[in-house]
Amino acid sequence: MHPYITPIANKFSLQENPNKAKGMKAYLLNQFSFFGIAAPERRLLCKEYYKQNVITDLTELEKIVLETFLLPQREFQYFGIELFAHHKKLWKSSSIGLIKKCLLTKSWWDSVDAIASEWLGPFFTLFPQKIMHHTFQWNRSTDIWLQRSSILFQKSYKTSTDTKLLSAYILHCSDSKEFFIQKAIGWALREYSKTNPKWVLSFVSKTKLPSLSKKEALKRM
Repeated sequence: MHPYITPIANKFSLQENPNKAKGMKAYLLNQFSFFGIAAPERRLLCKEYYKQNVITDLTELEKIVLETFLLPQREFQYFGIELFAHHKKLWKSSSIGLIKKCLLTKSWWDSVDAIASEWLGPFFTLFPQKIMHHTFQWNRSTDIWLQRSSILFQKSYKTSTDTKLLSAYILHCSDSKEFFIQKAIGWALREYSKTNPKWVLSFVSKTKLPSLSKKEALKRM
């Protein structure tokens, strides 16, 4: 284990709660192990740790984050996501390689959505020239988590949302039978409806979308 991770691993072990871990594991369909640390306590513990142990080298940061995605307990992945987000000042355009690896490692909605919020939105704001090359490939991919990411990366962009791109990516996936794609379409539209409800209403009325996507999109209307 990387020396940077060992102390936080020890802290996690001290807070282990088998009963909560069992429930957390069941919630994610028994795909991942947990220490059983409640989210507020875990976030506080992690925030204190990475603020006191700042990383100054991007290569080292990416090595640590990648290792957190290979460790068994899910709290390590959450820690890696928060750690990388905390060190945005170190990010380079090449960091998209790490981002994609983490999207495809132990993929499930919890990690993919956290990456969309904490990494993808800020990354493509910093490096807008990377948007088309990567998100287009993801949208046309057969991997549902890359497709979901292509739809959700703009969800915090508000007035900066590229509606043409959002439309194109949604339309390409609008026939998908995958639950997580249908939910992503609805979620992306619902978030943008907070900024431009007229656009969303018009898009939904003119576009053939799964009923789940429509329901999610219009929740705030």
